[in-house]
Amino acid sequence: MKYTRFAAALSAVALVTTMAACGSSEKSTDKAASGGDTAGALIGITMPTKSSERWIHDGDNLKSQLEGMGYKVDLQYAENDIPTQTQQLDSQITKGAKLLIIASIDGTALSSQLDNAKAANIPVIAYDRLIRDNANVDYYTTFDNFKVGVQQATSLLTGLGVLKADGSKGDVKGPFNVELFAGSPDDNNATFFFNGAMSILDPYIKDGTIVIKSGQKDFKTVATLRWDPETAQKRMENILTSTYKGGAKVDGVLSPYDGISIGILSALKSAGYGTASQKYPVVTGQDAELASVKSIIAGEQYSTIYKDTRELAKVTGEMANAILKGETPKTNNTTDYDNGKKIVSAMLLDSVIVNKENYQKVLIDSGYYTADQLK
Repeated sequence: MKYTRFAAALSAVALVTTMAACGSSEKSTDKAASGGDTAGALIGITMPTKSSERWIHDGDNLKSQLEGMGYKVDLQYAENDIPTQTQQLDSQITKGAKLLIIASIDGTALSSQLDNAKAANIPVIAYDRLIRDNANVDYYTTFDNFKVGVQQATSLLTGLGVLKADGSKGDVKGPFNVELFAGSPDDNNATFFFNGAMSILDPYIKDGTIVIKSGQKDFKTVATLRWDPETAQKRMENILTSTYKGGAKVDGVLSPYDGISIGILSALKSAGYGTASQKYPVVTGQDAELASVKSIIAGEQYSTIYKDTRELAKVTGEMANAILKGETPKTNNTTDYDNGKKIVSAMLLDSVIVNKENYQKVLIDSGYYTADQLK
């Protein structure tokens, strides 16, 4: 994905999400769900892992939403094991699921299951992670992932003082030593996050405001397989050992996910950061996980990106319900999500930068967390 294309697309997406959602060009009438009685139909949901707090919320919210509509739900977690997820999908197809909602571990590893679903006239919704290289993906529900990356980079620059909170130029000029981390290379979202962030950071790298002192800048090098915190921690430790000798300090870290942020902060703490004489660098994140929000309140992690999974479950449930009733579900993006075989019609939601200044309003006042949970 090229930055220029997405920079233009970003404005279009922002505009279109404020308008009435357009219907997908793909007709649900081709699905087995149409024309039959779908009351009490079985819906299969497969989630990547319970090791990440957000996926637990996603699964619970989706299950509650769909059961409230009268459907039966088979909710499975694969614990980041691809063969387990494929077996779970095979089982759901065998059980007679009328629709599948899949948050994939590896977006390229499910072709056999998607083909089997198509043969059984079972519609497929890709949930938050686009499933690639197979035409049998009917719809996609997610957040504006390029925008998430833009928000992460913007919050990094704000924390450094390069930008003010309103987006105008700050008074601090740099240079700042920044290190880059990206998500899992088998997750389609990871490149969107990274490309969005780099569309903002590149000009500051080119003019010397930001220095990637380790020299590690390309996606392949900075990617973190399976979004694993320990992998991120080890890489940060290696960077500190190899690059930051002789008094040089890390000023900022672009982190794409809260679990990765926790690993990065652990490495920094072991290297002497987080003291009165050497504060933590500006570290970003994503998903507003409880531990990271507490870290933000404590002045450790600087920011996270809040994505309301309650709303994602709601629109996904509405989409599933429409498909099973033979209707065309609402979407608001029919151009940007090419999975290698087709453009998948998508429903995109907005996200919000959260930091110490606004967590109360965004997370507590909205009911996402209680004040007691964040103590």
